[in-house]
Parts: sequence; structure tokens; C-alpha cells
Amino acid sequence: MNNKLIDLHTHSLLSDGALLPSELVRRYECAGFKAVAITDHADSSNIDFIIESLVRVSKQLSKYWNIKVIPGIELTHIPLQQFSPLLKRARAKGAKIVVAHGESPVEPVIRGTNRAALSAGVDILAHPGNITKEDAILAVKRGVCLEITTRRGHSRANRHVANMAKRYSAKVVINSDMHLPGNIPSHAMFIKTAKLAGLSGKDITRAYSNSEGLLRKIC
Repeated sequence: MNNKLIDLHTHSLLSDGALLPSELVRRYECAGFKAVAITDHADSSNIDFIIESLVRVSKQLSKYWNIKVIPGIELTHIPLQQFSPLLKRARAKGAKIVVAHGESPVEPVIRGTNRAALSAGVDILAHPGNITKEDAILAVKRGVCLEITTRRGHSRANRHVANMAKRYSAKVVINSDMHLPGNIPSHAMFIKTAKLAGLSGKDITRAYSNSEGLLRKIC
């Protein structure tokens, strides 16, 4: 199944990751991934620079290497009122995928971030922590995928996120939130993380299909 591997949430040194975009992509290519999205952290201070840089390098790397590179952004720790305008700005600048930094159990994310991000219509709500019933239902209505993450700390809420997604038929995707070379996941790591979250084999297959669906939508 390696040829199906997609990671739609990673970070380069354009924000708080350790690798140049080119090295990040090269390592993912060597790990057998068919596609990777670089979604560096952004607010109003750096969103233009990051997206412009990632759009440029993504076109170059996708042309020369055997992996699809997707320029994206992760809206992170921003005022709730900024989700809609910054989402529109990101799209206009060329971001193919917009991730929202959800209400992780290990960071002081503003309460209400999940709701604001979902209402704005981001593509993925990352590590949404103790997501509520109302927000899980809103994710379904807005077509937003909820993330099951391999990242330490954020992953503490995976089981709750998976339960809420299954209960209310929300789509899930499995991502790494990669910052360091050692965070690059294998197929086995994705499967282990999903099973620890309580996902069945069929659920995991659907999660992979959800990532494929996003890839088709944005490419």
C-alpha cells in the first residue's frame, strides 16, 4: 500500500520545521509517498511569504521528482475572526490545501478555534482535541476532514476524535504533522496510530480514500 501513502500536514524550516522544502520532499519520496503537502504555520505576519515560496518550490519539485508536492498552509493560533479572511487570502495566494491548527490538548489554543475554522471551511481540522458533538456535525456539513495524527502530544485526543467522527459520520484523514526527519511516518506507523485510535481496517481504508479525495480535488 506504500504507493497510496499521502501526508497532508508537514512543516519545513519556513516555519518551525527542520528541513528545507526540497529535503523534506526528497525524504518523503524516498519513503515511498505519492504526495506530500507542506503546510507551514502562518498568521497574518508571514502567510504571503510562505505561500509564495511554497507555490514556487512545489512546482519545481513536482516537475523533476516522482512525487506530487502540494503547497499549503496551517492557520495557527490566530484570532477567531481572522479565519475567514486569512483562508480567502491563502486561496488567492495559491495555497492548495488549508489546515487549521485545532484545539490540541497540549497547547493553549483559543477556545472556539475548532468552530471558527470549520465555519470558515478549511480543508482539514488538525488535532482537534476534545471536539464537541456540534463541531463534529459542522465538520460533516462543511465537508471538513478531521485529523488523526501521529504527532506526540496532539495524538492524546485521537481516540476521542475517531469516536466522534464515527458517531456523526465525519471524514477523517491520517497525517503526521511532521517537523523533524524522524517524524516522517511509515505505512506501519499510520496503521498503528489509526488502530490505537480505535479505527477498524475499513475505517483506515476510508481515511486513505479521504486523503485521495482531497488530492483529486486540489490537483
